[in-house]
Amino acid sequence: MMSETDNYPDLEKETDIVNNEEFLSTPEATNEDDSTVLETDFESAQTVDESNQNIMKEDSPEGEAQNTASDNNVIDEVTQTQLTSLEEEIASLKTQLETQKTQTKDFKDQFLRLTADFENFRRRTSKEKEELEQIIKKKTINELLPVVDNFERARTQIKPANDGEMTIHKSYQGVYKTFVDSLKKIGVSAMRPEGELFDPNYHEAMLREPTKEYPEGTVIEQLVRGYLLNDIVLRHAMVKVAAPSEEESETEFMDTDENISEVKQS
Repeated sequence: MMSETDNYPDLEKETDIVNNEEFLSTPEATNEDDSTVLETDFESAQTVDESNQNIMKEDSPEGEAQNTASDNNVIDEVTQTQLTSLEEEIASLKTQLETQKTQTKDFKDQFLRLTADFENFRRRTSKEKEELEQIIKKKTINELLPVVDNFERARTQIKPANDGEMTIHKSYQGVYKTFVDSLKKIGVSAMRPEGELFDPNYHEAMLREPTKEYPEGTVIEQLVRGYLLNDIVLRHAMVKVAAPSEEESETEFMDTDENISEVKQS
């Protein structure tokens, strides 16, 4: 069997709404809601007060000082860390610099030593080269000097008797002149010792001739010509040297005997 409300669904809705309004209008419901609202408002106000107090603390000079001090402490710690790192880096760079200075000094000393050694080697090599050149020149020219001697002997001993012989004589004398000029170009020069005092560094005495024309020890004649290569003796000149005459020798001998007898008597 259907009830009256089944036929009126809208009436049920209106009844529920009225019941709810009546429930809300009761004192108990109102008190509970008010207490809930008051508690919520109190907590919110307390939170706001704490926030305001924190803000006031931060805005106050003491709060600012504390914040500044804390910030300064943080900055000091960071700065100290950076300073420590920089000091370590500076110390490392100083060590590297000292190492580089030491290596540079060592390299410089080594370079100077090598330069000095190379300069000494260059001078020694140059000197040895010059000496070797002189030795080779001297040895080669000494082998050619007998040829010059033969040309000179031929010039003094051969006397051309006719035009044909004169032509031949002039021809080999021309060769001799060319040969001598070539020797002069490489520094060879002939000695002219006649009239000079005997010098064993340049002369070789082959004969001693008593004479009054020259002082004792003077070179009278050059028997075999001597030659020089610049200042080096290629061949000593073979010469005849003046000696005291026989009369002078006898006088000197008598004077010597008289001096000896005087010494014995004294």
